[in-house]
Amino acid sequence: MLKKLLTTAFLIPLSIVAFCQDLTPLLNSYKFRNVGPLRGGRVTAVAGVASKPSLFYMGATGGGVWKTEDYGITWENISDGYFPTPSIGAISVYQKKPEIIYVGTGSDGLRSNVITGKGVYKTTDEGKTWAFVGLKESGQIGSVEIHPDNPDIVYVAAIGQAFQKNEERGVFKTIDGGKSWEKVFYHSDSVGVSDLELAPDDPNTIYAGAWRGERKPWTITSGSSEGGVYKSTDGGKTWNKLSKGLPTGLTGKIDFAVSPADPNVVYANIEASDDQGGLYRSADRGENWEFVSDNANLTNRPFYYTNIYANPKDANTVYNNSLRFLRSFDGGKSWKSISTPHGDNHDIWINPNDTTIWIQANDGGANITQNSGKSWSSQFNQPTAELYTVEVDDQYPYWLYAGQQDNYSAIAVPSMPPFSAQAGANAFFINVGGCETGPAVPKPGNPNIVYSNCKGRFGVYDKTSGQEMQYYVGAANIYGHNPKDLKFRFQRVAPIHVSPHNPDVVYHTSQYVHKTTDDGKTWEIISPDLTAFEPDKQVVPGSPITRDVTGEEYYSTIYAIRESPIQEGLIWVGANDGPVHVTKDGGKTWENVTPDMPKGGRVDAVEPSPHNPAKAYVTVLRYLMGDDKPYIYKTEDYGKSWKLLSTGSNGIPADYPTLVTREDPEKEGVLYAGTQFGLFISMNDGETWTPFKSNLPVTPITDIKIHQDDLVMSTMGRGFWILDNLISLRGITSIGNRGVVLFETKPAIRNFLSARGETNGPEYPRAAANLDYYLAEKKENLRLEILNEKGEVVHAYLADGPKEPEVDTTRNMSTEFSEAPASKGLPNKAGMNHFNWNMRHQGGWDKDPKKAYTGNGPMVATGTYKARLIAGDEMVEGEFEVVLDPRVTMVTDADVAEQEALSLQIQSFRDEVEKLIVEIEKEREALELVLDKENPVRSAKVKKDQLDVLYHELVTEDGTYMQPMLQDQVRYLGSMLGQADQKPGQDAYERFEELKSKFKDVKSKFEGMK
Repeated sequence: MLKKLLTTAFLIPLSIVAFCQDLTPLLNSYKFRNVGPLRGGRVTAVAGVASKPSLFYMGATGGGVWKTEDYGITWENISDGYFPTPSIGAISVYQKKPEIIYVGTGSDGLRSNVITGKGVYKTTDEGKTWAFVGLKESGQIGSVEIHPDNPDIVYVAAIGQAFQKNEERGVFKTIDGGKSWEKVFYHSDSVGVSDLELAPDDPNTIYAGAWRGERKPWTITSGSSEGGVYKSTDGGKTWNKLSKGLPTGLTGKIDFAVSPADPNVVYANIEASDDQGGLYRSADRGENWEFVSDNANLTNRPFYYTNIYANPKDANTVYNNSLRFLRSFDGGKSWKSISTPHGDNHDIWINPNDTTIWIQANDGGANITQNSGKSWSSQFNQPTAELYTVEVDDQYPYWLYAGQQDNYSAIAVPSMPPFSAQAGANAFFINVGGCETGPAVPKPGNPNIVYSNCKGRFGVYDKTSGQEMQYYVGAANIYGHNPKDLKFRFQRVAPIHVSPHNPDVVYHTSQYVHKTTDDGKTWEIISPDLTAFEPDKQVVPGSPITRDVTGEEYYSTIYAIRESPIQEGLIWVGANDGPVHVTKDGGKTWENVTPDMPKGGRVDAVEPSPHNPAKAYVTVLRYLMGDDKPYIYKTEDYGKSWKLLSTGSNGIPADYPTLVTREDPEKEGVLYAGTQFGLFISMNDGETWTPFKSNLPVTPITDIKIHQDDLVMSTMGRGFWILDNLISLRGITSIGNRGVVLFETKPAIRNFLSARGETNGPEYPRAAANLDYYLAEKKENLRLEILNEKGEVVHAYLADGPKEPEVDTTRNMSTEFSEAPASKGLPNKAGMNHFNWNMRHQGGWDKDPKKAYTGNGPMVATGTYKARLIAGDEMVEGEFEVVLDPRVTMVTDADVAEQEALSLQIQSFRDEVEKLIVEIEKEREALELVLDKENPVRSAKVKKDQLDVLYHELVTEDGTYMQPMLQDQVRYLGSMLGQADQKPGQDAYERFEELKSKFKDVKSKFEGMK
């Protein structure tokens, strides 16, 4: 006898019963989906395979290692699940056995958002599996070089930690394939090695560039009197500093190139003081050098670029990757630019067997040429976008907005396909004003208006016209200044925040909070300077050689702002130099409520609680100060006191810098934290944290929003990600000791749109009712029934029964109809289970009993439905709604109810047709047996001919473009009614009557033949 546990599924409060099960297996049942964009992010390392010209590798700065085997048409990630960091510094393939590859993690482009490396990884199977082989603390890695005849001998150029001094920097060597390492060159704890090169004809000859590169939030240090060019001729045992003809002053970042065509010729691209920076050339293996070019591109932002490469077959052909991509045919004396798909260039590899084939890296990803740069593969197939924040609008489907690093505009992508597009998902990727920094914030109630930032410049973008109005606070170009002299110190990623209480109130921050109520036409300052503003940090960034004032290092600016969603005028702000302030009166008075924490950290996010006005969270990043600890604080008294929620021992590791924390708006105490290396969740208001990995790649989670019961995230290297439907997640701690739990179900929207799947996403699920349930153990005869308001079962699923038949979803070339896929099998496992009902009735009759009344029938009408889960002698139920697509304007609930009714009549009629066909087939088969005998009676032949005529009035003959007969005509009519929300047309009814009349005639003739 069934025991009914719940009349309606609901979430039980946490106070009722504690849930002690390990969260990890439950969390792993939830799957994140990537929604793009499919345009690459920065790549600073590339490599190829000489013997396999279509095979290449790229290393993204926040997206890991990727592989293509078709010249860049498609890419596959090969580091996920193995690398603990997504930042790649160098890739080296052992060309004599290219299955062997070494990767040095930690990009050498020392931007302020550079992600630390975690050592060296090795594969012996072309990237199928990887092993960590050491140098975990080496930070950023500039180069990995393999001995050309022995893959166990490898050299690594370790730049070191980007934000602090450390010992594990210099040149490291292994002779046992990475089992052990020897530091063969070391200068000091602040000077590392940016590059090294082996002589092609003598791998014991090594060139190394010593470089002091270090970042602080307010500046970049690149160069010193202690850097320079070093050479070893005994495999790194001894080193000599080279000087003849080289810069005499300060030396910064260095990169080398040597061509196998002439190993005597060595190139060094050197950042240097006193106008001595540029390209140097030696014709005698470094004994003497000639300064051959001071082209400005060679030393443009050297901490970020600095890359030189020599053609493997011509030592006089040299390539320079920097702001532009240049080539020289005369040993670097003169240069010409080559167009690449994106600017800001970083690396190149040229196939030594065919030097027209290159892979080249830049801020837009990696691209391949097979004709020396005349044409390139696309970058719109790489899901490695670097995004600073995420904002969402309130339309359906909602869109995600962000500044994409190294993109000329802020961008937006949809959470689901918004319309049909010939070009696929890339057609949905749109510009929304501003620039790479963002943020881009849609106006609540009017998603066509977007408030966008570009490096401290406020704009109002109108999607309907494609124009952006510019309303810069102060209207001054702030590039190139000492920040102490600026009237308004705007960071590149200066926040924009729209009041949750009034969509016309917009906040924008420099060292002050600025407020506009007229879309930026006028601004009011509503705060004093809310930063620490330490004088010694107000400097011109870039020293001691190269000035670099782009706003990235402007210190003492407000970096985060949020107004309480439950109390108007309660505003929290945090500065990038540490202070936290709050106002309770809309900015009339402010209070410094900075937690008792180490000074100088960047307050990356503030989060007013959506449940308690006195509660708030701040997330502080001190990674840029050389402190990798996580810092998440909570106050419950408006900032009078704070509690550290990230101790390093309560779930978030001690070396995982934190970027953002958000509280679930529906479930108090459920927190989501984004760190440099992934996502964490707390179900107890930060007392403990659990890694939330599942299928989410290791990458910085830069921002989080909880929107329409979805978890929406931006990342610094893998684009946007969504976790659909948080309802059951909020309730997993309420499961207690119950054996079966059916969670509340979100309203299911009748949405017919779908989009063609692309390699690497975006991933768009079909519209469905998302039914989540928990089982303490696998259940026998687990059954799910979906009932309508009349109590009729519209579809039933049995977990261990016959599988739902596959549905052919390909487009029919003659009718242009396509069918939705069937719901997948009902899961039945211990733990969380997720089932998506596609809102369709069960299919019709089939002569195969295993297929009968399964698969897809018509889509159900709108209304209230009941999910009934039967597990052994237990039964749980829960109601949910099926609703119209909110964009529908020409259709009513009554219309789709009529559509459902007619479609079901057609399906029932189709069942009758199918049954008659089977009856006729049986009669024909019986007569064929009679006719196969000797001397069959003539009447049998006559009857068989008559049956054949009737059969072919029902069934279409085989062949190309044959006339569709009754069976296909009924299918056609049903498919016609199932392509969109609509009221059936009069012609549908009339055609249905015609088909029924035709069927009646055929059936009558058949009955008369019995």
